[in-house]
Amino acid sequence: MADLQKELDLPLLVYWVSTGGSICQNDVIAMSRLLGPAKKQSEVALFLKSDGGNPEAALRFVHLIRQKFDRITLLAPFECASAATMVALGANEIHMGPTSYLTAVDSSLKHDLSPVDHHNYLVSVSQDEVMRILRLWKEQKCGDNPFPEVYKYLHPLVLGALDRSSSLSMRICQDLLSYHVASRAKALRISRALNYDYPSHSYPITAREARNLGLTVRDLSSKLDSLLRDLNHVYSEMAHAKITDYDTTNYHNGEICNILELVGRQVFYQVDKDWHYRSEEKRWVPMNDQSGWYLCTERDGKWMHAKFFIR
Repeated sequence: MADLQKELDLPLLVYWVSTGGSICQNDVIAMSRLLGPAKKQSEVALFLKSDGGNPEAALRFVHLIRQKFDRITLLAPFECASAATMVALGANEIHMGPTSYLTAVDSSLKHDLSPVDHHNYLVSVSQDEVMRILRLWKEQKCGDNPFPEVYKYLHPLVLGALDRSSSLSMRICQDLLSYHVASRAKALRISRALNYDYPSHSYPITAREARNLGLTVRDLSSKLDSLLRDLNHVYSEMAHAKITDYDTTNYHNGEICNILELVGRQVFYQVDKDWHYRSEEKRWVPMNDQSGWYLCTERDGKWMHAKFFIR
């Protein structure tokens, strides 16, 4: 962290999310706890790695950082997908390397009335997938109204929630871009492209494509890229999942999912719970959940950590 901050000549924040975690509302409170009552500064570098999560949390997260810093330089050496792409939209410039990518932000959601998979878990339903079904129905001339057939597999309230989510995604993208893009027409064009122009939600938008979209993208220097990879290795080791099997229907999961850090202070969320397979429901359910947030501070060369609570 200290070497990176020295190389950047900027304050450095880290928002690192493992594959077992996601961007969520509690992360905003955790980042607020990490920053504390610090005075507003001119600029910050934000190292972000995440597969995505809650888009409204992404909006709140950028708003929080903007209360503390006038300008955001985003460092994205790895995946910066879905809701993490939304966070990137709120940055003045994005620094990307050879393994960096953003993604589309088209809507997908798990609704209480969503279909379930073979493990009896709710599955995500994508707005793009639904629109493709409707388009194919029209192209194949299968009949005048496709919805009676669609409703056999998707509840009408799921489709309504998807449409609402799509409008929300457009609004959030435009709000985030408005922090640094003066032209409303440009912000609308970028938002539409990210929501509707890509054939897959996980389509990798590399630095070249991000520039074509109109985003301000810089190349990561080789030294910065190397330092970020070293830090990512430390976090990856720290977040390595520890699974303990008790028997065929019970196991314990321990892993660190979300890490937020600045020099001298670190906040992380640690999963610590048992899982039991409930055969009558054909699904795994959590038990004895001791998961929680921890704040670590450096004092006299030693790290002190304490649990804190967010509800």
